[in-house]
Amino acid sequence: MTANAFRRQSFAGLPAGSGGALPALTLVGLFFIVPVVALLLRSVTDPEPGLQNYAALFGSGTYARVFLNTFLVAAVVTGVTIVVAFPVAWMLAIMPPALGSIVFGIIILSMWTNLLTRTYAWMVLLQRTGVINRALMGLGVIHEPLPLINNLTGVTIGMVYIMLPFMILPLVGTLRAIDPMTLRAAALCGASPLQAFRRILLPLSLPGIAAGGLMVFVMSLGYFVTPALLGGTSNMMLAEMIAQTMQSLLNWGLGSAAAFVLLVVTMVLYAIQLRMVGAKRLAGGL
Repeated sequence: MTANAFRRQSFAGLPAGSGGALPALTLVGLFFIVPVVALLLRSVTDPEPGLQNYAALFGSGTYARVFLNTFLVAAVVTGVTIVVAFPVAWMLAIMPPALGSIVFGIIILSMWTNLLTRTYAWMVLLQRTGVINRALMGLGVIHEPLPLINNLTGVTIGMVYIMLPFMILPLVGTLRAIDPMTLRAAALCGASPLQAFRRILLPLSLPGIAAGGLMVFVMSLGYFVTPALLGGTSNMMLAEMIAQTMQSLLNWGLGSAAAFVLLVVTMVLYAIQLRMVGAKRLAGGL
């Protein structure tokens, strides 16, 4: 080993050729690790050193309901998003490339629209005198306006609309990788469309469902704008509670503890997903 190669390998304790990653590692340290450490320290030192903030967080029935509602909303949004996104992703996977590119572009374009603007648009559509209620009443489907806002229904509709692209994108990639001849072979063997979907298409698309579902669930856990505008006080989520605790009550210690718990839950879910995907790849390789 030459002297120059040895210096490259021993530079800052990193392997040779990894010096180019130092700027990225520095940014991660400054903008992720340092704030997380500061958040943790504040949660155990404000207003005084100790774990009293975590004790208050887990020992209060009010905060427990907020945690439960957060996971409930995230689970409902994830489930509905998967059900709505799957047929859209399948349509994109089988339609002609030219038409598929147009539809795909429309879906991507919706992600570029301002989040607050889209949420306010749903507020207008879902209110008692909104377009949806007026259309249903005009068609004779209902006789009085439905409560579509300031409840779980409004939060679910608004968040599913926002989360759809994040579910469709990984699903499209997974579905396009499935050989269409597999489904044709199942049909030739006498399988009904439902059997082919349940025994072939659904199992083969599980990696995309898992990736998109985890992304949607994790993002839903920390969502603030849409639940705050479309939900009510009975549907408060953890992100809204953290904002109120810090901004209104000025209880930075308790808010930091809640934020750190949310971060830990997110990282645990991500680690579980990585472990499951790694196990499946290992099993597939064997």
